[in-house]
Amino acid sequence: MGRYVIISTLTDDGAKTLKKNPGRVKEVNAELKDMDINVVDQYAILGNFDFLTIAEAKDDTAITKAVVEIISRGSIKTATYKAIPINEFVKSFK
Repeated sequence: MGRYVIISTLTDDGAKTLKKNPGRVKEVNAELKDMDINVVDQYAILGNFDFLTIAEAKDDTAITKAVVEIISRGSIKTATYKAIPINEFVKSFK
């Protein structure tokens, strides 16, 4: 399982949807679960982005497919990064 950091920003349509249905965030997380993506942790954040999500997926292809599905709806824009556990990172230099 790989771990990924997804930072996201709501579009205008996404903000309207969230205002009407704040629980939509959790509904999307359940949809991600159906796509074999596990949301490990999630935060609403202040600044240039609206959410920070830590997710696990079996591989890069699985997370990419899930993110494309979510962004294709037009409610959110994302940037996704692969997270490398620090012990693996340090070990790679030995």
